[in-house]
Parts: sequence; C-alpha cells; structure tokens
Amino acid sequence: MPPKKRNSGTTQSKELKSAESVSPDKKESPKLTLSAKKHRDKDAEFVTLCKSLHVTDLVCDRAWTLWKTVQDSMNEIADSEKRVWGACLFVSGADMDVAYFTLTQVLKAVSLNVMQFVDLVRKLDVNLDTISTKVNSALTRLEKKYNVTLALYQRFEKTCKKIFAVVSDDHVSFPRERETMRSCWTMFLLAKGRALQMEDDLVISFQLLLCTLESFIKRCPPDLLQPLYKSAISKVQSPPTRTSRRNQSKAKFRPPEVDLQLLKTLCEENECNAEEVKNVYQTSFSTFLDSLDFSRSSDFPQANDLNQQYEEHYLKSRDIDGRLFFDGDETVLLPKVEISQVERTPKKNLPDEDLLIPPQTPIRAAMTSIQQLRGDLTSSGDQPSTNLATYFKNCTVDPTQAVLKRLETLGQAFSQRFGQAVGPRCVVLGWQRFKLGVRLYYKVMEAMLKSEEKRLSVQNFSKLLNDSTFHTSLLACALEVVMATYGESSFKTGGYNHGGGGGDPVETDVCFPWILDVVNLAAFDFYKVIESFIKAEPTLSKDIVKHLETCENLIMERIAWRTDSPLFELLTQEHEGGAAEQVETPASFSQPLQHNHTAADLYLSPMRPGLRILPPESPATPSSQAASQPPAQPAGQTPRHPKSNSLSLFYKKLYRLAYIRLKILCSYLLSSHPELEPIIWTLFQHTLQHEHELMRDRHLDQLMMSAMYAICKVKSVDLRFKTIVTAYKNMPNTNQETFKHVLITEGHYDSIIVFYNQVFMQKLKTNILQYASTRPPTLSPIPQIPRSPYKFPNSPLRVPGSNNVYISPLKSPRMSPGIMTPRSRMLVSIGESFGLSNRFQKINQMVNSSDRSFKRTLDLGSTPKPLKRLRFDVDGQDEADGSKSGGDSTLIQKLAEMSSTRSRMQEQKMKEDAESRKE
Repeated sequence: MPPKKRNSGTTQSKELKSAESVSPDKKESPKLTLSAKKHRDKDAEFVTLCKSLHVTDLVCDRAWTLWKTVQDSMNEIADSEKRVWGACLFVSGADMDVAYFTLTQVLKAVSLNVMQFVDLVRKLDVNLDTISTKVNSALTRLEKKYNVTLALYQRFEKTCKKIFAVVSDDHVSFPRERETMRSCWTMFLLAKGRALQMEDDLVISFQLLLCTLESFIKRCPPDLLQPLYKSAISKVQSPPTRTSRRNQSKAKFRPPEVDLQLLKTLCEENECNAEEVKNVYQTSFSTFLDSLDFSRSSDFPQANDLNQQYEEHYLKSRDIDGRLFFDGDETVLLPKVEISQVERTPKKNLPDEDLLIPPQTPIRAAMTSIQQLRGDLTSSGDQPSTNLATYFKNCTVDPTQAVLKRLETLGQAFSQRFGQAVGPRCVVLGWQRFKLGVRLYYKVMEAMLKSEEKRLSVQNFSKLLNDSTFHTSLLACALEVVMATYGESSFKTGGYNHGGGGGDPVETDVCFPWILDVVNLAAFDFYKVIESFIKAEPTLSKDIVKHLETCENLIMERIAWRTDSPLFELLTQEHEGGAAEQVETPASFSQPLQHNHTAADLYLSPMRPGLRILPPESPATPSSQAASQPPAQPAGQTPRHPKSNSLSLFYKKLYRLAYIRLKILCSYLLSSHPELEPIIWTLFQHTLQHEHELMRDRHLDQLMMSAMYAICKVKSVDLRFKTIVTAYKNMPNTNQETFKHVLITEGHYDSIIVFYNQVFMQKLKTNILQYASTRPPTLSPIPQIPRSPYKFPNSPLRVPGSNNVYISPLKSPRMSPGIMTPRSRMLVSIGESFGLSNRFQKINQMVNSSDRSFKRTLDLGSTPKPLKRLRFDVDGQDEADGSKSGGDSTLIQKLAEMSSTRSRMQEQKMKEDAESRKE
C-alpha cells in the first residue's frame, strides 16, 4: 500500500522551531528573547526580521554592526536592504557558531534562492576581515552540499519516470504515485543524513539513493510499476516467521533483505557498479532500515514518521531542507540557463534544435570515471603479477614480504580513517577503495620498472624496491587517483581542508593532502613520484591528470613548506655548501625544462656531486650510479655537501609556477606598467632563493603579493593591498585564507597587511630600497615556460604542418557510451573547405570500421598495418619551428592519397554504371 499522506504544510508549520532544536555539537543558544527596547537605534524592519528568526540580542547587534560596515559599499550590491540583512544575520550566526535558524528559513524570509544568497554573502566581504575563514568554509560546504543534492534529485526524478507507470507533477490526478515518490525521497534524505558524515559525497549518496529505490520498488503494487521493474522483482519471497496461534492471522510474507535481481537492474540502468551498491546496502543502508524497524516489513514507512525524523535532522544541520527539491520550491530552484550559454557543436545541414548537445550530468560523469578506472584495472590483481614478482625475486634483497606487510598496515589505517571521515559504517567501503588503489599501485610499479629496465639495461632494482618512502609515495598517489575518481578528493576549498581557522572537531574531509596524513608521508617525498606516475599510466583521464598536477602545485605553494618538511633540511645542506651551489641559479631559468626525470632519479640518487654543476637536464643517468659512492674530492678542495637532484627539480618547477602566477596577477593590475613585472619577479625570486625561511608555514602567494606591493611602493605606483587581494580572489585555485590567515609569529596569525609590515618588510627592507636607487639590482632572467609534461592523449592535437586541422585519437571501445555520443563518434571538424561530404564519411568509415578488408581496398601501396593509436610529437617541442620535419607531412600525404584513390574509385564506378545502363 502507498504511504499515508503527510500533513499538508508539514515543512511550513515547523519552519521556526530551530530556536528550540540545537545541534549537540554546537554552542548552546542562550535562552533569551529579543528585546525591542535595546534595538531602538536599529531599523524596525531589521528588528522584525531578527524576531522572525528567533535570534538573540547579541546576534542582532553583531549583524547590525556588520550591516553598517558594508553599507558604504551598497552601490556595489544590487539587492534590497532586507536581503543584505539576512546575509548579515547568517554571517553573524555562523561566526558565533550558534544555532538559531536554518539556511532555508533565512532564504524564505528574504526571498532568495541558494545560489543568489551565496553570491550575496560573498559580496559582503568588502574588507579583508569582513567575512571570516570560518564563514567562508561553512558557505563552501553548503554550496557543495546543495550542488550534490540538486544533482541527486534531478537523477531521482529522471529515474522515477522509468520506474513508475504514471509519473506526473499533477498532485491531484495521481496522488498515490506522487506520495510514494515523496516518501522515497524523504527516506533517502534521512538515510544520507544518518549514514554519512560527508553528505556531499556524491557517489556514496547516489548508491544510497539506489538502495532506497530498491526498498520502495519491491513494496509497490505491480500496477504502479513499469514492465522492466515489475519483471525485475524477485518472485521468491521470504517465508513468514513463526507466530503464535493468536497472531497467525497477522503473519505476512516479508520481502528479502535485499532483492539482488532488482538492485542489479537499477544499477545497470544507472551505469553503477552493482557490487559496490550491494556493499553500501549491507553495511550502511540495512543498519538505517533497522533503526526505522523497516528492514523486514512489507509495508511502506509512515510518511508522517519519516517527515518528523527528517525534520529533526534538518533542524540540527541548520542548512537546506532537502524536501523542498521535491516541492519545486523557489529557494532551491536552479537559475535558468540561456541556450546561448550552453556550448554548441556546429554541424552542417542540421536544424537549429539539433545543434545543442547537453552537458554531462555530475552523476553520469562520476559513474563514467569509475567505470573507466575499474575497466583499466580489470586485468590487474590484488597480488603482484608474474612480471612484478620476477622483478622482486631479481633483487639482492627480496622486498615481497616488506611490501605485503606495509600494505596490510596501511590498509588498516586507510579504511579506519576513511570510516571516521565519511561515515561510521563506511570502513568496508574504505577497504574497497584501498584494494582498487593497490591494483593501480602494482600496475604502475610494473610499468615504471619496465621503463627503467629499458632505459638502464638492468633488472636488479633492489635499492629502489627496498625503499619504503618510494613504495609509500607510489601507493599514496594510487589512492589519491582512486579518491579523486570517486569524487571524494577535490579542491573546492583551495586545498585548505585542515587547520587554520578552527575547523570541525570531527574529520569530514578527505581532500588532498588528507592521504599524506593517513600514510604518514612528507609532501616533498610525494611530489617526487607524481610525474613518473602520470607517464607510467597513460590511461589516466584528463581530469585525473589535472588533479594530480594541482596536487603538485599545492605541494610547491604551501604544503612542502611546513615546519616538519624534509625540504628545509635539504635547503640547509645546500646553503652550507656555498653560495655557488644554492638550489637553482637564475642563469638556468632561460634553459628549457624538459621532463625526463624518473622516480629512480629522485628516490635512489637524490644527490649529485657538489663541485660539478651539471647543466639542467644533463644526459647523465644518476640512477644507474645509485649504488656507487660520490667521487672523491680533489686535493686542496674543501668538501661540500652533494647537490640534490630532487631539490633542483623542485626549485625549477617552483620558479616557473611562481612566475606564471605573478604574470597572471600583473595582467590584472599592472597592464599600464609592464616595466614593473620583471622588477617584481626579481624581488620575488630573490626571496625564494635567499630568504626561504619566509616560506616556512606560509604560502607562495603571500610572498608574491608582498613583493608586488613593495615594488609598487618604492616605484610610487598607487596600488593598495585591498586592490591586490581583490584581484587575487579572481585567480584560479585561490582561497581567501591565503591573505586572511598569515603566520606572523609562532602560533599567531593575522592578515597579509600585518605580515608585510611586521615580517616581510622588516626582513627585506634593505633589498627593497635598492630598487629605488640609481643602481638597482640586476634583473633575474624570466623562466622559460614549457608545455605541461602531463600529456592528455584524448585531447585534440594539431596536425603537424597545418594551422587548421586537429585530430583526436580514437577512443577506446571499452569506454562508456556516455563519453561519446553517436554524433561525436563520426564528427570531423576541419577549418577549411575539404570537398564533398562523402569524403568525410569515407574517412570516418575507415577510422571507425573494424573490418580490415575495407582498409585494404584503398590503394596506398603496401598494405599498412592497423594503427592502434595515432602518434604525435610528445617531446615537448613546438611543431611550428620545423625542428622535426621528417614525419610532419605524413598524415597530410596519406589524406591526399586517400582522396586521390577515392576519386579514381568513383570514376571507375561511374564508368561501370554507365556501361550497365547501356547494356
């Protein structure tokens, strides 16, 4: 039977009970009511708003003070006073960490939707300290949770249309179906809230949604279901339990705990791994059902009971009432996107309505990424492969047992910490993630060793394979890939997921660098493996490669500069070796940064002779000499510490990253003063090379902004810090904590202005003033900015020798159909006219056809071998310079030959047709 109808207006009737329902992990709200006499100095409508939200005098005063602070800049905020008041109340409540009202209650009071409100709150940050990092973090979490819930509801609505026989927004005509769907959605929201601490985990939340749908579908009357799901329900029901003669008439057939056939159908229809969903059901969802006393019941849950229990959870969380998505409430509606804003793919001879290709939904993208990762690891096992085991046995000291023991220890640590962060019942899911990571770890390790064997012609890698840091780094990188694929590690907060401004007492974030803390690994050691990992695993998606590149940038910007980092020990050794040997000299900036470093170079042989300054990217192979001792010092020379390969590469990448970020900021602020950029860079580079202690527990961008302000000051260019940080917030991958929460002295943090005055200026005052003299310091060379070492094999690449032709390698057939539409499979985009459309069709037919006989019909001389992948120049050189002209025109020549051949074939066919007509 369908669930009983919820009382109309349930949500509305309980909207203002939050003052009496306080989360146990928040500060207790004082039991005080608002006194109108104390607030005669304030606007009457503002006081009325405060009363409706049940705030206290203290919050009212604080919000009014904030309002007066931002009032002067109201010309920049095109919103009514009441809406800004609501934003000020939200900010004040979040800052004080007290529970008076929910976000939904504020939204309804000021008539705004979620995204409009988030934008408004961020506009209030008119000064550096108007919005605290605590408020910004809370706002970011709310925004992410809203986006996840919206994506889940959109998929829920779409899936229900495939499940139920009649689905309509008409509540009157089809009340039974609508009430069933409403109860299902509410029950899912409650399950998500109770099972997960990280309610913004899209993948696990979606798997819980499928579990909820399964529990409702198998209890539905057959006439409510579409044929697919009607037939998917298992015909075998659990027998009734033994009952006394008195209760025998009440005995009912109970549905099985989980209908595997039905669950499998749901997963197949939603491109989700059935085994993973089954595990979520057994570990988390079944416990939730037991808490409702619903797991073995054949009836629907009572709608009123579900609403009451979700109401309690929603009021404690203080955020968005998820039931409003089902009601289509204006506070959670997504703003309409104009068609012109959606990317179009141009096509010839098609009506306008066919040009629009809708973007991939978040859930579809996540399922596709997971499917691709699992497909890549299908042939990889939980144990070392035969080839990898042979490498282990060839070692002087067999590392097999140490590897297995390490994996067991780190597996326990990872799964436990995963459960603590995601949800108490998710430890088993943590083990699943870890096992996928282990498979990837073994696969990449084997690829690395094969590459090293080919490069060095050796098979004994005992030193590398017995290096614990190397193994831990490689495993951590594999786990980070898995976490990023599942959407559990992202950079919504700019990398500031821990510490700083007093985070949550319970760990609810597994963003990078969470994994480093779990496996107890220094960020500087992790950075060494990233580039080799990407090169050894060519199947990584473009998004994952970008994710790892962002991890590398975060390490160079901030994480590697923490006090306990081994980076400082290496820097101390370098500076003790003499000024000539200090990290990277500016003279090497103009030399190209080639990317031929391997993990063996950086882990096995991190040191190179101190007296011999090798030119960057020397053809020497340090790893081949890893077991040997450094050469003896020449007579009469003072012994020096050897120079670090890993530190040298780190600083090369650091300088290039620093200059790129400075160039972006200068383009925002100093376009009218281009002569200042090289001067600012000289001061910035000098600070990184000679005053690296300023980076300890700080961020690269803090030194960048300080250097810009200092040079503008001495050059009499009017540029205020407020202007600098305003522009800085518009740069990619930035966080306001960078300029609001800067280390001043040990344990004391303040804004970047205080840092500049009390630390940066005091340390570099003499050097800064030199730029105002008639004999300023020599300018540092500008680093050469190479193409990224992280190639994206699936990205369009320009055909050598042509300005307008781009080709994407053929996608692997095992990939999900969601990646390519039938239309994009046959798409050819040429910048200039190439002739008749049938030529394109034949080219596509040849590329896409698996029938080799068709290829052999083309008269191209000797029969070509089938190409698995188009090969392009991947050595980092620009094809435009003509430096590799040997094979530049091969593809163009082939296309011309194909065109000529097809013309001859067409002419021959026309002659044959003409002769046949004559006959």
